[in-house]
Amino acid sequence: MSEAKTVLILGGGVGGIVAANTLRKLLPKQHRIIVIDQENKHLFASSLLWVMVGMRRADQIVRPLARLSRKGIEFIQGKIEKINPETKSVQVSGREFSGDAIIISLGADLVPENIPGLKESGRNIYTLDGATDIYKDLMAFQGGKIVILTANPVYKCPAAPYEAAMLVEYFCRKHGIRNKTEIALYAAEPGPMGTAGPEVSAAVRQMVESKGIKYYPTHQVTEADPKTRRIVFSGGVTANFDLLFFVPPHRAPEVVKQAGLLGENGWGVVDRNTLQTKYQGVYAIGDVVAIPLKMGKPLPKAGVFAHAQAKVVAQNIARQLTGQQGVASSFDGHGQCFIEIGDHRAGLGSGNFYAEPTPTVKIKAPGIAWHLLKILFEKYWLTRWF
Repeated sequence: MSEAKTVLILGGGVGGIVAANTLRKLLPKQHRIIVIDQENKHLFASSLLWVMVGMRRADQIVRPLARLSRKGIEFIQGKIEKINPETKSVQVSGREFSGDAIIISLGADLVPENIPGLKESGRNIYTLDGATDIYKDLMAFQGGKIVILTANPVYKCPAAPYEAAMLVEYFCRKHGIRNKTEIALYAAEPGPMGTAGPEVSAAVRQMVESKGIKYYPTHQVTEADPKTRRIVFSGGVTANFDLLFFVPPHRAPEVVKQAGLLGENGWGVVDRNTLQTKYQGVYAIGDVVAIPLKMGKPLPKAGVFAHAQAKVVAQNIARQLTGQQGVASSFDGHGQCFIEIGDHRAGLGSGNFYAEPTPTVKIKAPGIAWHLLKILFEKYWLTRWF
């Protein structure tokens, strides 16, 4: 029997859950796998859009992280206060844990407070409380102007605000208030899902505008006023709203910054194929990193990439800890995402984001089949890993 080893996984989101489960399959039982998270529940964030419009309840898309113990994975709830990549140790709510490898999968912090008045003026699309409150707001809404807003050009789940706008439009039609409602989407970016290329971007924009949703790209919000219900953009442009649903600014967690693992762009720096940081045995995956592409933009922050990266890292750690020979696993940049458009239909974008000089991504026309496939994937996810 080989000496018992420990792998510390920081974060119980998509990347952390996949890494933990994959490692548990690949490593002998004497090796410890520890997942550490400040929260005690895993949120299937892809379904927040359905919570917004009443197609899911909050309790249907969360799972207790303590269930990981059934699979021989330890879970520790606590605040990660310090990461020491040199010693592969972390401080959690005053306790110290050491490992033989660390996987940092802490995602991106949401900081709506970075835009004056934004938090007080609207609802955060990317939180469970925000999505729940959006549904309550929509149920009480009798007509007026609904604004969907992206506060910065770079954010996780690039399709989400565009899906949100189309699902809100569907909700308004379903509840008989569409003719009394104006829906506008103000985006900080120049077009939808720009990293996927002009063809995909144009297709998503056409989906949005075909539903009568007004689209205003390249609008950088500078402040919002909850009393006057007014948004101010750079250049002095303003917009009024009755309901405001927003994607907030993102930043890397402070604890990762303090560990010296961020680059000049403010995000984690890793090898694009192995996801290893500059420290041997210390990896970072998912939204916490920014992997530059040849086209000059970073790899999108999306759960599908965190999932694939987690598998690669877990396979390589298992190979190293068990002394196996062979070629290391490598993340290839392939990914896909559903694009919900309402009316129980969805499109599907997929392709190779590592292709050069630009990603080769195609989008399949929206239909009922892709929506049903997303439902099946949700069920698979919430049962497979827990």
